[in-house]
Amino acid sequence: MNERIRLQVLGISYSQIQSGAYALILAQAGGPYRIPVVIGAAEAQSIAMRMESITPPRPMTHDLFVSFAHAFGVKLNEVFIYRFEDGIFSSELTFTDGDRTVRIDSRTSDAIAIAMRTGAPIYTTPEILDETGFIMEAQSDDEEEDEDEQAAHGAPTFSDDDDTDSDNNTISSQQPRLENYTIEELERTLSRLIEQENYEEAAKVNEILKHKKNK
Repeated sequence: MNERIRLQVLGISYSQIQSGAYALILAQAGGPYRIPVVIGAAEAQSIAMRMESITPPRPMTHDLFVSFAHAFGVKLNEVFIYRFEDGIFSSELTFTDGDRTVRIDSRTSDAIAIAMRTGAPIYTTPEILDETGFIMEAQSDDEEEDEDEQAAHGAPTFSDDDDTDSDNNTISSQQPRLENYTIEELERTLSRLIEQENYEEAAKVNEILKHKKNK
């Protein structure tokens, strides 16, 4: 089996790019990387309720799914985010009843919501972590002041014009007009967005930056 990276749910932030969407932040277990996954409002609510240990008066969809599985002796072994293509994360759930092991394809948001209710581990590949992850680095006050000054002198800003398919758990697509900026400008902007924990917009800049460096 190929090397895999374990992930943990770090938190949820409101998406400034798409109305009604949220960014689920996954963290590399024991490491500095963070992966943003854009999800819908319903999935965000389900995950947030579990994070806050809130029990609804009636079972939500993911609670019902877990109760159904447990009633028939089915256990979730793991969630595996195995592919990232065209901005979409693909995941699978591995279940067992003690005799059989079955893998089922799933939206990443649903898979994680279920994993959080069962305590099942979440994994991804090193390639996906490298392609979509960000490293969180502490910055000094002087560096923050430098970034503020750079922003005041024409560092690129962003709008929420891009279409993001929250049901398919996507990272927002790049904005073509940003291709006119230099690698240095994109790197400064990326650092500032990560420091602000604005992962959704940082994901767009990161995609454009990688394309420029690969040319």
